[in-house]
Amino acid sequence: QVQLEESGGGLVQSGGSLRLACIASGSRLSINRMGWYRQAPGKQRELVAAISIDGTTDYANSVKGRFAISRDNTKNTAYLQMNSLKDEDTAIYYCNAEAYFRREILVYWGQGTQVTVSS
Repeated sequence: QVQLEESGGGLVQSGGSLRLACIASGSRLSINRMGWYRQAPGKQRELVAAISIDGTTDYANSVKGRFAISRDNTKNTAYLQMNSLKDEDTAIYYCNAEAYFRREILVYWGQGTQVTVSS
């Protein structure tokens, strides 16, 4: 019911910046929370950052102070500003969205976008 499209990934040098965007479309459902997860080679998928419709945010400790998540509720778009990138940030980044449906929360995932940090 909800389609998520990520953009903004790519190759960046250590210390550089990228901004990821995720657009949610295809449903009249209200998007309660949007976020970003990442999965590095050989590791489990982990939460990077998330933001609720009221602006409440949640960050992984490893990215606090470097990454910032924001959203445009009107456009159902979430952004992840990634600064001071490190080699350890290399991963596939997945957009995540949670939508209300009656008493349930429905979870959706994007296709993922590759972020590669080189030194």
